[in-house]
Amino acid sequence: MPWEQRNKHLTTGDIAELCGVNYRTVIRWIHTDLLVAYQLPGTRGDNRVLMRDFLEFLRNHRVPLPSELQPYSRRVLVVEDEAPMAKAIKRALERKNYEVMVAPDGFLAGALAATFSPAVITLDLKMPGLSGMDVLKAIRNDPELAAIKIIVVSAMPEKELQAALDAGADDILEKPFKNTDLVDKVARFADAGPRV
Repeated sequence: MPWEQRNKHLTTGDIAELCGVNYRTVIRWIHTDLLVAYQLPGTRGDNRVLMRDFLEFLRNHRVPLPSELQPYSRRVLVVEDEAPMAKAIKRALERKNYEVMVAPDGFLAGALAATFSPAVITLDLKMPGLSGMDVLKAIRNDPELAAIKIIVVSAMPEKELQAALDAGADDILEKPFKNTDLVDKVARFADAGPRV
């Protein structure tokens, strides 16, 4: 079964296989807090690692992304209520071979963040109902979603953009923007491998 269709939780054996190391090395990464893991209740040493935590580990330690996991790093969730803008962002990213889904509101954004497993979210702050700031805070407060990189794409005043950064956004892209700037920012966060 392809990796992208497997459970979002990896065993130490899965990680050892993906990184080409002995499983004891993976256990050492866990015990020295280099890799975030949890133990299943009632077991001795049966560790599991969330896919997001593993991808973050690869990014932080400049380990090239295994080819089996490329689909995870190429997923972008566009949270934008203005259909023409959402379509423009989606088209620009798909031209660079990203797998893109669009959420026109904050409620759908939360559901897709959990099920689509994006590496990056582009997030408009001004939306009806659940605002972009609400979405940002909800994602940052959810341990299973907190590692997703979030780029705020907005025309809001500087004070609001700074508040988004303070609340945990990874970057800001002010509207209007050039497609090249959008793609560059997404690529910086979506690429879990070493940066040149």
